[in-house]
Amino acid sequence: MAVFKSKPQRISAFEIGEMAIVALWDNKLRSGLTMLGVIIGIGSVISISSIGQGIQQSTEDSIRSLGTDVLQVMAGSAKSGGVSQGQGSITTLTWEDAKAIEAQAPSATVVSAYLQRNTQVVYGEENTATTVYGADLSYPEARNTFPKTGRFFTAEELETAASVVVIAPTVQSNLFPNHVNPIGEKLRIQGEIYEIIGVMEAKGSQGPIDRDDAVYIPLTSMSARIIGNNALIGVSVNGIYIKGQDESQLDIVKFQVENILRLRHNISSPAEDDFRITNQADILQTFTTILGLLTIMIVTIAGISLVVGGIGIANIMLVSVVERTREIGIRKALGATDGAILSQFLTESVVISVVGGVIGIVLGVGITFISATAFGFTFIVSSSAVAIGVGLSTTVGLVAGVIPARNAARLDPIEALRSD
Repeated sequence: MAVFKSKPQRISAFEIGEMAIVALWDNKLRSGLTMLGVIIGIGSVISISSIGQGIQQSTEDSIRSLGTDVLQVMAGSAKSGGVSQGQGSITTLTWEDAKAIEAQAPSATVVSAYLQRNTQVVYGEENTATTVYGADLSYPEARNTFPKTGRFFTAEELETAASVVVIAPTVQSNLFPNHVNPIGEKLRIQGEIYEIIGVMEAKGSQGPIDRDDAVYIPLTSMSARIIGNNALIGVSVNGIYIKGQDESQLDIVKFQVENILRLRHNISSPAEDDFRITNQADILQTFTTILGLLTIMIVTIAGISLVVGGIGIANIMLVSVVERTREIGIRKALGATDGAILSQFLTESVVISVVGGVIGIVLGVGITFISATAFGFTFIVSSSAVAIGVGLSTTVGLVAGVIPARNAARLDPIEALRSD
């Protein structure tokens, strides 16, 4: 039997798109399930990269708000059997060291010694576990942290170990949930009564550390009443903050501080240092690098689901070609060209992928917004991730649809019409 083919007819891109959409709409459930892989993949890429950028931005802002022109000198570690017991496990720094640095290091603009302990703070029926800092008068300037209301303690209060305390916002909200003005109220810290004289400004979180969960008392009071003077000479401290003129001067400041401390501690070799100096700018750079690498790794893993989604699209389109073999034969007999058949099936594949990509983008932005709201980091939608998501979804559709579309275009119309 002869099969007559009509003259090949040109079909517009609009008609091809319309036919592709109708074909997908007729199989809504199958089309929706096919999109799942792309939706999950694109949504994961958008949300993970955006959440990573938001956390990074929040942490950078927090560190910068405390100053990146600051060095931190920390006490050394004790050793037992040649094994280090951890930073700060031995008293190696004193308040006198800080005073010597302030007097002898010309590049140091601000020097502040501090003590810290984690303990319980009680107000009436309320209590909270927080970090208590014993600070000197230079602490606010060294940490770029100043009272929002009230005041910091005075030189006289520091000298006399006065029972005064400045609290940070998280402690205020924990102990004064009814928004009572805390100035003048009394706190109990390890059995000692302290009068609240100020509330510090909010500084936010630095990674998992809440910088607003703290209280500040005079260094002398902390040393005498909470910790006790455990240094052989002078007042022991956990660390010293040293501020330079700017970030570019920190290496010079560090060199001067190392020499001063080695002379004071009778250290002849750097290998014997009983202290450690860290650079806030270096910490920021290290954190940014690590978080960036982690984000790239997780996004790469999430991208695997896009490959799975592409395989799913290819499989469904191959099944669709088999199911619609007779339809393809009829269209070819009526004049549809191989290019028209190829374009339709390729368009169907791209539509599935692009629609899935758009849904994935919306899902990713939604997850990012919810996470930023819940955990309090900066809400950022990564424009590059959105662009990559659109590009990837389109590419996945094209690649996944090539083989099924080619198979459909190459079908012999006679054999196609004979199929059941």
